[in-house]
Parts: sequence; structure tokens; C-alpha cells
Amino acid sequence: MTSNYLPALVFMLGGLLIPFLRGKAKSIYMMLIPVVGFINLLGLPAGESMFASFGDFNLVLLSIDRLSLMFGYIFHIIAFITVIYILNFKDNVEFVAGFFYAGAALGTIFAGDLFTFFVFWESLTVGSVMLIWSRKTRAAQEAGLRYLLVHAFGGLVLLAGIVFHYTETGSLAMSQITLGNLSSYLIFFGIGINCAWPLLHPWLTDAYPEATIGGTVFLSAFTTKTAVYALARLYPGTELLIWIGVGMAAFPIFYAVIENDLRRVLAYSLINQVGFMVVGIGVGTELAINGACAHAFNDILFKGLLFMSMGAVMYRTGKINATDLGGLYKSMPWTCLFCIVGAASISAFPLFSGFVSKSMVMSAVAESSHIPGQGILTAVWLVLLFAAAGVFHHAGIKIPFFAFFGHDAGHRVKEAPLNMLIAMGMAAFLCIFIGTFPKFLYNVLPYATDYEPYTISHVLTQTELLFFSALAFALLLLGGIYPAEQRALNIDSDWIYRKGGKAAYAFLANTLNPLNTRSESVVMSVARGTADFFKDAYARIYLFISVNFWLAQDIKGKRLELKKQRLYKQLLEGVFPIGVGAAIAVSFIGLVFALT
Repeated sequence: MTSNYLPALVFMLGGLLIPFLRGKAKSIYMMLIPVVGFINLLGLPAGESMFASFGDFNLVLLSIDRLSLMFGYIFHIIAFITVIYILNFKDNVEFVAGFFYAGAALGTIFAGDLFTFFVFWESLTVGSVMLIWSRKTRAAQEAGLRYLLVHAFGGLVLLAGIVFHYTETGSLAMSQITLGNLSSYLIFFGIGINCAWPLLHPWLTDAYPEATIGGTVFLSAFTTKTAVYALARLYPGTELLIWIGVGMAAFPIFYAVIENDLRRVLAYSLINQVGFMVVGIGVGTELAINGACAHAFNDILFKGLLFMSMGAVMYRTGKINATDLGGLYKSMPWTCLFCIVGAASISAFPLFSGFVSKSMVMSAVAESSHIPGQGILTAVWLVLLFAAAGVFHHAGIKIPFFAFFGHDAGHRVKEAPLNMLIAMGMAAFLCIFIGTFPKFLYNVLPYATDYEPYTISHVLTQTELLFFSALAFALLLLGGIYPAEQRALNIDSDWIYRKGGKAAYAFLANTLNPLNTRSESVVMSVARGTADFFKDAYARIYLFISVNFWLAQDIKGKRLELKKQRLYKQLLEGVFPIGVGAAIAVSFIGLVFALT
């Protein structure tokens, strides 16, 4: 080993010391953690491993290859940028949770066995829930609880799959799994929950907008991207992922267009972008896997930038709904500029980062569609093209338009704090740098590639798509056809289990609770009667025999009742008549002789 430190522990243990520091020392220390972590990571080249024994298991706590290194690089970069972004906040709980969460993500991607992977996977839930609850509003508490329940369920499914997989194969290796048996589907489904697959996604759009301003930036970077990594590691080339990814890329567009909360718009947009990654993993070729990983790398940057810009708006105005914003380019010009860079990147404008990664996925799908038996991928390519145009509508245009332009809401505020501007400027610079010089990104991808994004065909096709998308937005808006921003709650698939859960609870409460009460009454009555009987059973039995066989023969009437009362009292006090003791002794002796 060239280093003795697990990347996860640098963050998780380092974050625990933050509450003991104050002022500038705390700020410097927080920025040093990801810097030290990155230096540590550079000392862990591909092929390095770290092992530990746990009972009969030999766990691989650290396994380095090009896939995990690429995710490790971007996780450190976004952690550093986000730390700078949140320096002006004071909540130690948020700081510790953020570093713990980032460390858990690093532990997940560098895990060399399924058990270690699971432990860090569940640690992600702990850190992310704390980031949601740190906002300390009722909505955040409720959203965090729902988030926790969903991910606890997903973790149990994943654990069951891992246990079954080990039982069937005797191996916990983080190697490719083929769908076919129960364990493979359970692991697949458990990962899918964190990946926000269609119908399983509402935890993301429910919880992310309720997190703290900095917490949302952390959240946008790690949970779904670790799931993308897990799919690339365990299920590359799984055809089912193509169709799941297509659904992810398409359906969020319709929700994002009508959503009023701009952070929730970005949450739907996040699902849309992850859809492209999932399709690439499903296609499974080297170009497709490279495209999926490159797009994950870029998405962490440009989606983080967009969440930071909206966080800055929220920090200064206290508002985040499109209906409450507008005209902020006058007060927050730098934030507006950085938001536009993020919007151009997510929309895949040439010379911006999204272009050099999204085009890889699109090219991989197009190339695979020519393979015999894969003609259906032409339809997939068309849906992705539609999704690419849609994301330009709701993230590329809607976010900056309604926040900074549109109608003037009258907000006259200060520009974002300097640390926020520096963080946004760093992310914006990387978006432009990677878009202009993509080879720096391509050199760290899982597979060596000579892919060239800036061909005439790619540039013209994407430019035409963006131009006509912008024209469509303008025509719809001027024609009054574009959906108006409204103060309303949109119903998503979580409506099913929210309403269904309440209905099930009410049904069970109205049917089982009365039955439970009646059963309890019967059982308690029997228990009380049994207890009353056995506390003086021997006295009652002896008294019954005495009265019926010899006492009643000599005593009658009132004297009999008095004798019975006196005898009953003596029996309860442990005083037995001489005849009873003699009878017991004789019986015991007789039993001994009989047995011998």
C-alpha cells in the first residue's frame, strides 16, 4: 500500500472534529479535509487494495480501479467546492452530516466486496437524512422521515439480495451479476431505489427541495451517482436498464415544466440526467459505459452549480418558487451568469461540459442500433433526443428565465456572499474547461477512448436541436400556451403510497383495533379467573373433599359453615390438619415401594 488511509475515513472522522473549532480555523480545517483526501487518493493508484478480517469473512475495504478512481476524483472535487459554498453557515450538524455523507459515498465506490459496500451504502442514508433534517422545518422533518423509510426499505431489499447471493455463490465479490435469480433481482431493485427509477423516485423530488441550502448541493452529488456507479460495476450491459433509463429520461420533463418550486424542477431534472447514464450502462459497450460515467462526472458539476445558484437566490430572497421570483439579474448578476453556465452545460451546448458527455451516450446508442437485432435502439435514440430537448426547456431556459428575468418581482437584494460566488465560479469554470478540453475528462474514464465530440455532425445536430427548442419555448410563451406557473402541489407517484398508506392504516385501525380490544378483554378475564383460582386452589380442593367426605358427616348447619371458614383460613396460612400430613407421608412411602 502506498497509503494507509481509507478515503472514506478521511472525511467521516475528519468531520467529527469540526464542532470543536471556531472562526477561521474551522473554515480552513473544513477546506483542508477534501484537499488532504484528494492527496491521499492520488497515492492510491489502480490495483491497490486493503483487506480486513471480519469473523470468517475477508473483507476488501478498498479496491482501486479506473472506474472507482474516476468517481473518487469528482466526489473530492465537488466536496471541496461545496465546503467553500457553505462556509458562511453556522450549523455544525450540517457540516458533520455533509462530511459523513461524502465519506460514505467514497466508501461505497471503493468497496471491494458486497458487505463493505452495503455498510457504506446504508451510511449514505444516515448522512443524507441529517442534511434534510438540519433545515429544522416541519416540511423537512416529514420529508426526511419519508426519505428514511424508503431508503431503509431499499437497504433491507439490498441486504436480502446480498445474503441470498452469498448463499448461492459463496462469494461477496463486487463483480458483474447477471439477472436471472432472486438474489440478482433483489440487489438490482435495492440499487434502483437509490437511483430513483420511475415510480420509485418520489423520495428525491420530495426530500431534496426540503434540505438545507448547502445540503441540497451535497445530495445532488452523491446518492444517485453512487447508484450509477453500482450499476456500472454490477450490471453493465443489462438490457432492462435501457428501458428503465428511457423512462427516467422522459417522464420528469412533464413534471418539471409545470413545477413551481425551482429546486424541485432541478430535482426532476436530476432524474432526467441520470436516465441518460442508466441507458448507457444498459447498452454496455465501452463507449456507452464511458459516456455514462463522463455524464455522471459532468452532472455532479453542472447540477451542483444550478443548485448552488438557486440556493444563493433562496439565501438572499427567502423565495424559491417561480411565481415569487424574477428580475434578479439586476441585483445578482454574477449568480445569474453562473446559473446560465450551468443551464448551458446541462442543455449540452457546444463548448460546455454536458455536450462532451451526453453526445457519447447518444453516439453509443446510435452505433448499437445498427447491430443486428438491436434496431429497437433507434426508438431509444429518438426518445433520448426528445429528452435532451426537454431538459433545455425546463432546466436550460425555465430556471434562469423565471429566477432572473421574466417579470420583475421587485426583489432588491445583495449579491450572493463571496464564498458562494467563489464556489459557483469554480464549478462554472470546470463546466467550460471540460467542455472545451474534453480530453482531460476522457483520460480518467474507465476505458481508453479516442472519441471526438466536436465533429460537424454532432455540433450541427445539437445546435439545431437547441435552436428549435428555444424557438418553441418562445412561441409557446408568447402565444400563452406555455403552462403558467401556479402555486400548487403536483401529484406524483408517491400519492399512491401516501394515500394508500393512510387508507390502509385507517382500515386496520377500524377493523383490527376493536378485535384487539375484545380479544384483550377475553384473555384478561380468563387470566384473572385462572389467577384467582390457582392462588387458593389447593385450599378449595381440600375443603371440597373435607366437606363432602367426612366433615359434613359430623357437623351440620351453621357450625359447618364456621368450620369451613376456619379450615379455609388455616389452609391459606399453610396449616394442614394432622390427617392430611399423615396421608401425604403414607402416599409418598407407598410410591417409593411401588417404584423399587
